[in-house]
Amino acid sequence: MPVESKYSCLKQMMLYLSFPVAMFWISNQAEYFEEYIVKRKREIFPPDEAVRRKELEDFKERMRVRKEQRILKKYSAESEN
Repeated sequence: MPVESKYSCLKQMMLYLSFPVAMFWISNQAEYFEEYIVKRKREIFPPDEAVRRKELEDFKERMRVRKEQRILKKYSAESEN
């Protein structure tokens, strides 16, 4: 096996092994990880606001009523047949 090929394989193997190790090391750095996670969590789940909660509850109620009306309409059409 030529020397160049041997070093090429060694470089490739080092890359394959060092990438997961580096990712593991970065993800275990509390400062980076905690800041990123806390920021991302606040974006996804913003603090509860009374107005938003009320809007969500109203939307759920409208969807429930709409579903009930559809079901009632379906059963009344079936009972007429």
